[in-house]
Amino acid sequence: MIGLITAALPVLGKLLDDVIETDAEKASAKAKLMKLVQDGDLKEMETRLSAILAEANSKDPWTSRARPSFMYVIYILILSSIPMGILFAVYPEAAGKVTVGFQGWLGAIPDSLYTLFGAGYLGYSGARTVDKLNKKD
Repeated sequence: MIGLITAALPVLGKLLDDVIETDAEKASAKAKLMKLVQDGDLKEMETRLSAILAEANSKDPWTSRARPSFMYVIYILILSSIPMGILFAVYPEAAGKVTVGFQGWLGAIPDSLYTLFGAGYLGYSGARTVDKLNKKD
């Protein structure tokens, strides 16, 4: 199996070309990336991403549906802004109390959990993108 990160090198190279403006900086960034690959520092990251892919491909419905289920929760929260807007137009005091309560509830979640979710979700979506780019149909 070709390493996940090694397979992503062309994509990362194009990203560096888009983000970095001068040719000298591009060459330096690409050299550092290649050094990381040669040193094996990216092997640890590849191992982490493979675990995420293994979970996504699991036959266990609880494991394989966790991320889509979370996205459905987010969609519901976004769509609930429509009735909240109507509630605010009719009963601004009640809408204000709901908003304060919801902010308090979200504020009770530790920052480390938000960080963990963000890192996991970005890793998962990045791994899926690389997997789709490398898939030969």
